[in-house]
Formats: sequence, C-alpha cells, structure tokens
Amino acid sequence: MHRNCGGTQPILEHPEDIKKSSASQKIFPIIQGPLPNSCGHFWQMVWEQKSRAVVMLNRVIEKESVKCEKYWPSTKEETMSFEDTGFSLRLLCEDVKSYYTVRQLQLQRSSTGDTREIFHFHYTTWPDFGVPESPASFLNFLFKVRESGCLNSDCGPAVVHCSAGIGRSGTFSLVDTCLVLMEKRQDPSSVDIREVLLEMRKYRMGLIQTPDQLRFSYMAVIEGAKCIRGDSSVQKRWKELSNEDQDPVPDHAPPPPQPPKRALPRHNENKAPHLLSEETTDAENNISTEETSVQEKKDSKTNNIRKRHREDRIASTAQKVQRMKQKLNETEVKRKRWLYWKPIVINIAAVTTLAIGAIVCGSMYFK
Repeated sequence: MHRNCGGTQPILEHPEDIKKSSASQKIFPIIQGPLPNSCGHFWQMVWEQKSRAVVMLNRVIEKESVKCEKYWPSTKEETMSFEDTGFSLRLLCEDVKSYYTVRQLQLQRSSTGDTREIFHFHYTTWPDFGVPESPASFLNFLFKVRESGCLNSDCGPAVVHCSAGIGRSGTFSLVDTCLVLMEKRQDPSSVDIREVLLEMRKYRMGLIQTPDQLRFSYMAVIEGAKCIRGDSSVQKRWKELSNEDQDPVPDHAPPPPQPPKRALPRHNENKAPHLLSEETTDAENNISTEETSVQEKKDSKTNNIRKRHREDRIASTAQKVQRMKQKLNETEVKRKRWLYWKPIVINIAAVTTLAIGAIVCGSMYFK
C-alpha cells in the first residue's frame, strides 16, 4: 500500500453490529496528500484497492504553502503519465461548484490497457486546522459523495486525504461512519461518537486535530441524523444553505479596481435630465463601492482577529511545551543526582549499620 497511507476500520462492537457481515464495516484508506515523488504510487494504490472515488479535502496551496502535489490533469487535452508505476490519467469532465468540484477521471494501466473511471470529490474551501462553513455545506458535500455510490460496500474503499491526513480527513470519516452506524442500528441514539473516534484512532493516530473539528463533527452528525430518521426535506435545505451554485472564489483573486470617486454637484438646476441621471448613477456606484470597501475592511479586521487568536494559541501551546520540557529536564537532573548519590548513601548506611552492630557486640562482650 502507499507508503503515506494509514487506514481506519472501525470495529462495530454494538450487539446489533456483531450480527452484521463484515461487508457492513466502513473502511477508509486515510492518507496524507501525495508528494511529487509519490503520485504514481498513489494511483497504484487506488487501482489495487479498486477504489471508485478519491475525496480531497484541501487545496494544493494554502496560506502560501504547498500542501500536496497536484496529481490530476487540469484539462481534457492533458494526459498525466506516471512512468514509475505504469499508469496514465485523463480528465473526462468537471463540475465546479462554489465550494467543491467533482471531476471524473480515467485511470489507465499502461501494461494491459485496462481503464477505470474514478470520481474526484474536491472540497475547496475547508481551511487547514479549521472546519467547513456550516454543517449544511459539509453534509451537502458528503451526501453528494454518497449519491455517487462510491461509498457502497460493493465498491472498493474511497481514498480520503487532506494535507496531513488526520484533521479534515478524520472529521469526514468520523461523521460518515457515525451516520452509517445510525442507519444500521434500530436505535440511532446508541451511537457513541466519542467511542467511535477512539476506536478509529487505534488504526490512525491523531484523527481530528482540534476541539473545533470535534465539536463540528458532533453538530454534523446531529444534523445528518435528521435525514437518517426519514426527514428527506433536509437535503434540499442543505443545498439551499450551502449556495453551491454561486461562482467559486478563485485561489488568488486580486482586489477589484476602485473607480475614482465623483461627488454630486450642489446645484443641479441647470443640468440636463440625462446628465443628472448619469451623475446620480455614478454617485450610487460610489456609495456601493464605499459599502463594499467597508465590508472588506470588516472582513479583514475579522480575519486579523482570528489570526491573532490563532497565533496566541500557538504561542501559548509553545510556552506550555517549553514548561513541560523544563519540568522534564529538572526531573532528569534530580534523577541523575540521585543515581550519583545513591551508592554513596547506601555505603554510608551500610558502614553505619556495621559500626553500630560492632559497638553493640563489643559492649555485650565486655559486660
């Protein structure tokens, strides 16, 4: 299997689940984002596992840092070849939404000429160490993956990855696993999210990195349970709330050019009607631009506050780690000091005991 991969196979320990066949158990190969020298092995793993879908939860570039290699072609005319493992890849079609993209890829094995169609579900707005915009948008994406049939037990396991393969990937896998358990059990409330996560962590350490991701997982499972219990209208509501049909935000969108501000003249009596109308329109455009600028400043201020809070958390964590290291060092110094003095103290105690014994014996002898 791919050298960066680690799977999760939660064991369903509830009595109702023991009666189920092994095919009912969820299996997710959860991996880190492919590296420049491992893309060929990544697709080899997809082929060997007979996977029909790849779920990608990160962008290639985030915060001016490369999170993983771009391992799929950008256009239909482009063909990516992986000579180290003997595979090639083509883009068949692409459906771009506001916060995710669904691609249909054709994976071909060069030695035999056999081909397979692979779905690539790419969540493009999930921040690193963060959570999606809302449970509705996340569940709309998750059920889009489910509706493709790629998560069914008769298919190979869907490959899930983000940058490190534990935070966002763990959130996705935990929510889907809990919803599957709710579907299979007569009492959905018997699903213990905490126990499911602890079981998953036996197979992949560190799944879900932050308290916010765990809190979001609970919210998504609670919201998704409404659909599991038969309320089919919630899916339509998720789609409406997610605004998936809006234009996607580009990775590096330049700020829009600001038109020069033009104020309305104070005396408009002598102006022609059509000129007055044009000036009024310009003024309205200026007002709209100012409102947009104010909103951008508010958004920028909010982002700066969040950035400062995150930096404070990182600094606080670093201080805690430093204090822990200092305590460990002090403990190690004390331990070494004791190991140095231990034989001396034992020898002194032994000599003292022998001396006292000799004195006692001598006094008894002279008596």
